[in-house]
Amino acid sequence: MAEEAAVRAQAETVRKLKQDKADPDEIAKEVTKLLEMKAQLGGDEGKQKFVLKTPKGTRDFGPKEMAIRERAFKAIISCFKRHGAEVIDTPVFELKETLMGKYGEDSKLIYDLKDQGGELLSLRYDLTVPFARYLAMNKITNIKRYHIAKVYRRDNPAMTRGRYREFYQCDFDIAGQFDPMIPDAECLKIVHEILSDLQLGDFVIKVNDRRILDGMFAVCGVPDSKFRTICSSVDKLDKMPWEEVRSEMVGEKGLSPEAADRIGEYVQLHGGLDLIERLLQDPKLSQNKLAKEGLGDMKLLFEYLTLFGITEKISFDLSLARGLDYYTGVIFEAVLLQQDNEHVEESVSVGSVAGGGRYDGLVGMFDPKGRKVPCVGVSIGIERIFSILEQRLEASEEKVRTTETQVLVASAQKKLLEERLKLISELWDAGIKAEMLYKKNPKLLNQLQYCEDTGIPLVAIVGEQELKDGVVKLRIVATREEVRPVARWGWLCDPSAQLTPALQTQWCFQQLL
Repeated sequence: MAEEAAVRAQAETVRKLKQDKADPDEIAKEVTKLLEMKAQLGGDEGKQKFVLKTPKGTRDFGPKEMAIRERAFKAIISCFKRHGAEVIDTPVFELKETLMGKYGEDSKLIYDLKDQGGELLSLRYDLTVPFARYLAMNKITNIKRYHIAKVYRRDNPAMTRGRYREFYQCDFDIAGQFDPMIPDAECLKIVHEILSDLQLGDFVIKVNDRRILDGMFAVCGVPDSKFRTICSSVDKLDKMPWEEVRSEMVGEKGLSPEAADRIGEYVQLHGGLDLIERLLQDPKLSQNKLAKEGLGDMKLLFEYLTLFGITEKISFDLSLARGLDYYTGVIFEAVLLQQDNEHVEESVSVGSVAGGGRYDGLVGMFDPKGRKVPCVGVSIGIERIFSILEQRLEASEEKVRTTETQVLVASAQKKLLEERLKLISELWDAGIKAEMLYKKNPKLLNQLQYCEDTGIPLVAIVGEQELKDGVVKLRIVATREEVRPVARWGWLCDPSAQLTPALQTQWCFQQLL
């Protein structure tokens, strides 16, 4: 048949493209065409054959994974709110022109949407640029906000290390004109609080300043035109040894070997206030205006961090560059150190788990009059944190509850569905999280087993004798201890208390849970 021949020809086209390692988008386009042709041709009994999978760089999250996520989100949001942040949301896609030119060499990772005959759009790459657009568009000059949402990058995914193409970011930013380094110090305090609260293991927060980097490049003989591209190379020092980075600077980016060697002397330095003082006396750096400003602010930052009591986790690191173009001042990145937890294998090494910095010029790029709104913020790498928490729980075999149900309404005999429905309705109305099995006459053993399997702590048992006595029997699942039968409408409450039945029910469970 001609249709079958066309399918074979299309399959051969796909095979050749894969063999030649053609552009992935072109391969995907031809694969889609092949699947459509096969669907039209029909398969066994007219059913289309296809592979059920999520797109590359994405994954589903089941109840267990979502329970872990919600626990982490709760800790992070609690911290953001503790520091007085408001919450906002922005569209998942932006005008393409809004995103372009903000991410340096990473701009190639932006997902462009297919032109539908209207505006040229792209999926958001991060939450910072949309935030700057939001400030400029609404003429906001002062806000402390957090934003938790998904972002998209055409990156090479590494699923086991929490690196995806679709992932959550948790951002906290302070916008407004304030005295130097006070908001910046609070952002670092927030990172310290969150990582300590989540108990991920030992960590260090590396800090640097773009002005120090630019001053360093200048005194090392880097041409102004190469600042950003050399900065991008330095940013790879956490993944590559200095020899390879130097080779990239000289061989690929045309930097002189002498300039590269001078950079090498600086970027391998790290320390604290003592290093800042030493660099302030450096004969070359101290003569550069930008570097001197940056070092002065870095000294002030460390003074504030000392007052916060967190300097033992802070390292002034001249190799930290952060490749995004929009940073203008202090930059920072939190990195997990080698895990020594017995439940975590050595292979769980996810590196950076938070990053951020100051970006005083970004909002002005969107404002028609170029009005600047100074900003500083931090982004928590939540996917990498999830990766650690999931692997840790899997290794420890700890049971994770996926529901918050407080009580199961059960029956001891048959034909008690109506009584169970009445009782569970009373519990729901009182704000108690309750469940029941969806069977008319469930066996008591099955109901108790369901509680053990799902971690429900209490069972409210309705039986014929309990109905006659006007009481409900309560059982604590963990200990299998039965609480004395309690009055159906009064529960455990003091009869003299002036409470509604709903409030009496709430009081009862507060005593037991």
